[in-house]
Amino acid sequence: MIHVSNLSFSYTKRSFISNMNFSVAEGEIFGFLGPSGAGKSTLQKILIGMLRTYQGSAVVNGIECKKRTKHFYENIGVDFEFSTMYEKLTAKENLHFFSSLYERKPRPVDELLEMVGLEHDADKRVADYSKGMKSRLNFIKALLHDPILLCLDEPMSGLDPTNSRVVKNMILEEKTKGKTILLTTHNMQDASELCDRVAFIVDGKISALDSPHNLIMSKGAATVTYTWVGEDGEHSASCPLRSLSSDERLRDLIHENRLQSIHSSEPTLNDIFVDITGRTLL
Repeated sequence: MIHVSNLSFSYTKRSFISNMNFSVAEGEIFGFLGPSGAGKSTLQKILIGMLRTYQGSAVVNGIECKKRTKHFYENIGVDFEFSTMYEKLTAKENLHFFSSLYERKPRPVDELLEMVGLEHDADKRVADYSKGMKSRLNFIKALLHDPILLCLDEPMSGLDPTNSRVVKNMILEEKTKGKTILLTTHNMQDASELCDRVAFIVDGKISALDSPHNLIMSKGAATVTYTWVGEDGEHSASCPLRSLSSDERLRDLIHENRLQSIHSSEPTLNDIFVDITGRTLL
């Protein structure tokens, strides 16, 4: 679906995106992860044909992005981080207007509004919506024309846990339909949960690219921590998961039924990001 080769871009004389190379398969959820200002949103703008003065190649659905035509957007749905709705119009009026811009038969507006819990606010002006409501509305706008590629920029921004779960489930549902999804985020938990592969982007370059699981496991296996009570109080110890069977103390505690607690932990994707890039996501 996407093939990027030797991609570079600059707003000024200083390079902003430098020599990027990656591909995204059909039906894959691919994440761009990095701190603010790393180049994630700029990369997305290149891939949707908004920025065309790049060097190298960026091919989406068989079309070089700088040579895209109007028909290019029939197959792409975009959810920008900030609302692109007309605030004086109602939610339903906005969705009907945007659906009229496409040749494809639109998905039922009432059905989409109900899926994100906005059916009772369909006739309310967007100006009166909360940030979370605007975020959900912006998300379903990207689904209106049933595109084969979704470009989602921080789609869970401003959402409470319940509505965040709703949107995540909808993203996974679109994947089951064979859609390709680009997820731009600095939320490592969302990326770990949703993405088949992720690219760490820092200072306009890809620092690492792999599945979340492989990235995590490449930096060491899980650690098991356990506690027990002795004559002089509570104690704790840890050992690598792979060495569990050779931990004599743990075997004795299990045999004597003296364990107070035991749990395993592994590095998070955020830990791996910091380890690889030396940067945080803040």
